[in-house]
Amino acid sequence: MERCSWSTNDPDYMKYHDTEWGVPVHDDGKLFEFLILEGAQAGLSWITILKRREGYKNAFANFDPGKVAEFTPEKIEAILKDPGIIRNKLKVNSAVTNARAFLKIQEEFGSFDHYAWNFVDGCQKVNAFTHMDQVPATTKESDAFSKDMKQRGFKFTGSTIIYAYMQATGMVNDHLVSCFRYHEVMAP
Repeated sequence: MERCSWSTNDPDYMKYHDTEWGVPVHDDGKLFEFLILEGAQAGLSWITILKRREGYKNAFANFDPGKVAEFTPEKIEAILKDPGIIRNKLKVNSAVTNARAFLKIQEEFGSFDHYAWNFVDGCQKVNAFTHMDQVPATTKESDAFSKDMKQRGFKFTGSTIIYAYMQATGMVNDHLVSCFRYHEVMAP
């Protein structure tokens, strides 16, 4: 069974690749989870965050944006002492800022899902890459998505982070065509 080469032989990476990466996500809770995780990943490897996913879930109220938006400075200080996450003050603060912006988008668009998927015209963009070096770090869609998010007050949402977010949530299918998941994650 051939996989995308980035998934390595680490069991956590392989499980994530085989069950989640590239699968279209339309659940706002899951979309918020990936927003926190991708922001935390900035400058680090994805496996570093993936191995701490449970810690992030515990620290960030089971990825409930309503609860995270209400975090006080005292709660943030407590989270910054949690060894289960990457204890970066800017990233932790950005999660709270992003939760507040996320809730505003839900109010405006009815759901974050409607807002986010608008950047790919409501359907998964399917690429046909044969080598990992063909996969871009950003696209015009991630540029537009990132720019709009920044204007709405989001932090740690640069185009590279947002493209990784789009890959993770299945807005784009960047599995290599040789990967067994390529056809499996395509939206019907």
